[in-house]
Amino acid sequence: MSENQNLLAEQRRALILDEVRRRGGIRVNELTRKLSVSDMTIRRDLDALARQGVIEKVHGGAVPVVEASTHEPGFEAKSTLELSAKEDIARAAAAMAVPGSAIALSGGTTTFALARHLLEVPALTVVTNSVRVADVFHDAQRPTAAGGPRAGAATVVLTGGVRTPSDSLVGPVADRAIDSLHFDVLFLGVHGISVEAGLSTPNLAEAETNRRLVRAARRVVVVADHTKWGTVGLSSFAALDEVDSFVTDAGLPDGARQEIEEHLPGLVVAGGSPDA
Repeated sequence: MSENQNLLAEQRRALILDEVRRRGGIRVNELTRKLSVSDMTIRRDLDALARQGVIEKVHGGAVPVVEASTHEPGFEAKSTLELSAKEDIARAAAAMAVPGSAIALSGGTTTFALARHLLEVPALTVVTNSVRVADVFHDAQRPTAAGGPRAGAATVVLTGGVRTPSDSLVGPVADRAIDSLHFDVLFLGVHGISVEAGLSTPNLAEAETNRRLVRAARRVVVVADHTKWGTVGLSSFAALDEVDSFVTDAGLPDGARQEIEEHLPGLVVAGGSPDA
């Protein structure tokens, strides 16, 4: 029962954060009516989101935190956001992985969700600069009750490097490792994506490592939920015309979809209607 309650709380907080960001602020009494929960439950949710640093509590409600372009949230803070969207994106992106191919996964919570779905794709070689992603495949190699590793468990190449707040490995060691490799598809998580700035991150070293990943890939697939559209980090590392496909969720507004389709050859919107 407690696990179900935790899941419901995570989903509710993701909805609250989306409303705050979309509307620029919201009142407690609006949220109680919209989500059919008590005033005290909403206040606890706002307290939790404020501790994560993604909203600011004000009298009677909450407003979004205006983040500096250099702000980089940690993995744990990001892992509780847009959970259903990330699962939809991961499921759709995993269908793009061809058995027996060499793929790369960058760091991030969406690529972490994708890694779990890729366990079902046989004979992959996975290059990653994400400690969390590598752990997913490493755990799958452990013996099962039947006596052997999971059938879809992949061969993993972890680049090495300096660890960022989002548990990515970056810097000269990672860059040199990536420069010597070539892969069929790069599944790339991003801090922000926009027409003007392209793909961006608040971490300068991560931007350079991501440039190397893009350069080493025959095909680039960006995996990012709708909240990343219009966000701009300190450093751009790729233009939109370097991206082959953008896999996102149904929360992306129609206007943004039209804008993206004008600049990208492949837009995939995963999941159902956000109002469903």
